[in-house]
Amino acid sequence: MKTVNLTPRFWVAAGLVAFTLVVGLIGPLLVSTDPDAVIGGLYDPPGGGLATLLGTDNEGQSVLANLVYGTRTSLVVGLVAGLIASAIGLVLGLVAGYQGGVVDDVIAGVTNVALAIPSIVLIILLGIALNNRSSLALALIIGITSWPWMARSIRAQSSSIRAREHIDVARLSGASWVSILARDVLPYLLSYVVMAFVLQVSGAILAEAALSLLGLGPSGTTSLGMMLYWALQWGSVRTGAWWAFLPPTAMLTLIAFSLLLLQSSLDEVFNPRLRRGRLARRKGGLAVAPTEAPVPVGATAMVETPVHAVTGGGR
Repeated sequence: MKTVNLTPRFWVAAGLVAFTLVVGLIGPLLVSTDPDAVIGGLYDPPGGGLATLLGTDNEGQSVLANLVYGTRTSLVVGLVAGLIASAIGLVLGLVAGYQGGVVDDVIAGVTNVALAIPSIVLIILLGIALNNRSSLALALIIGITSWPWMARSIRAQSSSIRAREHIDVARLSGASWVSILARDVLPYLLSYVVMAFVLQVSGAILAEAALSLLGLGPSGTTSLGMMLYWALQWGSVRTGAWWAFLPPTAMLTLIAFSLLLLQSSLDEVFNPRLRRGRLARRKGGLAVAPTEAPVPVGATAMVETPVHAVTGGGR
């Protein structure tokens, strides 16, 4: 059984992601201060004590408490929205690519229309239409508007897998349509689905922050985007209260960077070309790392047989 050789980049990314999860999930348990409790004045600078370690915000509330609770809210929104978008994109892409024909045309048409509409505009309009914008409602909005690009990618790869021999064998053996999709097509796409899910989570967290900066963030709770919104509204940049806007900005940057780094390192783990190139460089061989985009799973079935040039006979 082959062992997976994880790269240092993967471990760095995993460590950063784990750190953000600890801040968001365990942080509220360690910081006992209520994020809505008033513990000081307007923009008190960082001082002693855990509650005032990062100072206070425009309402005299602890920036540290809001940071850990806001990180948790942003992570929950990102994970829920990522799951929704990945599920929709995976199902539609699988069905369209494997079934083909009219079903493929209809789903491809819907996907193209959805791609033509800027998702951020649609998210803003739906956010304005909601009377009560809870965290889960925002996650639902972001999730149902973020699936098109993933559906298109999954559709292209499942379409190539459909032509493989083991699919014909499954059909001849009497396997059902659902069984073929679940047991003969989906396993070949899992690596791509995992990487796409990571990107969906990262994009959803940034989308929530963008909505919050426009004043359309979750109501009744705090998030990293809402912290930035109130910091900007109350002139923290103008007054030099850096502790009000710098921590949420740094946490958002760290979350997005760690997820993108994780996706990149997973691509290196799953993609055999990148893995072989790295091993060759490590051994000092002559192999050169490929610079082209990763070949989708199943693309090898579409590689044509090389055609040798006709030289017209030897001389």
